Amino acid sequence: MAGEENAAGELVEFIAKGIVSEPGDVKVTACDDGALLELETNDSDRGRVIGRQGRIAKSMRAILQASSVGADCRLEIVD
Repeated sequence: MAGEENAAGELVEFIAKGIVSEPGDVKVTACDDGALLELETNDSDRGRVIGRQGRIAKSMRAILQASSVGADCRLEIVD
């Protein structure tokens, strides 16, 4: 299980780093034994990760659910 949560976190991190302007500030933390992934970004990039009406966040969650490693993970974007 530890390998799967790590792979799911790497997937989310890869996607987020492609979107933000400060990729060095992207951090993904696994909580609840890997059932929850928390995505932290720079304050100025949070809007980019969420997107208009939450479209990018929804898309990231859909990709995570469609992947074999993140099918049972939830994604939260934290402040």
